[in-house]
Amino acid sequence: MSGEVRLRDVELADLETFWRQEQDEEATRRSQFAPREHDRFMDHWATKVLGEPSVFVQAVTVDGELAGSVVAWWQEGRRYLGYWLGREFWGRGVGTRALELFLEREKARPLYADPFIGNTASVKLLERHGFTREGSVFYDQTECVLLMLR
Repeated sequence: MSGEVRLRDVELADLETFWRQEQDEEATRRSQFAPREHDRFMDHWATKVLGEPSVFVQAVTVDGELAGSVVAWWQEGRRYLGYWLGREFWGRGVGTRALELFLEREKARPLYADPFIGNTASVKLLERHGFTREGSVFYDQTECVLLMLR
């Protein structure tokens, strides 16, 4: 891995970078997550992420440069984990270290994740951190792997 990975609280100025990262065509192809238009994205982050006390979100930095985010939230009685990194940080061990640091802080267990089945890098990353496959879930026609950390 190149660079020191750290977590910190998300700042409002980070949201523009997060929005640009969500617009990356390769990232949306791998995640099967449709990018949101700017105002909808900002409203979601303001109300459902930063404005929701039960959500735990951290910005990921590499040598002080904003790389992405890791977040945990409640959904239908389960605690979920998600993350998004800018493409320039892929394949450098940033996700591995960021997830390790986040899981030291996020104590809720079980913890679930549901990446797109075709996003094998994300599935493998979660499995390396102790998540086990519990089955599949579908969002419309998109199959995702349901993983759980006990």
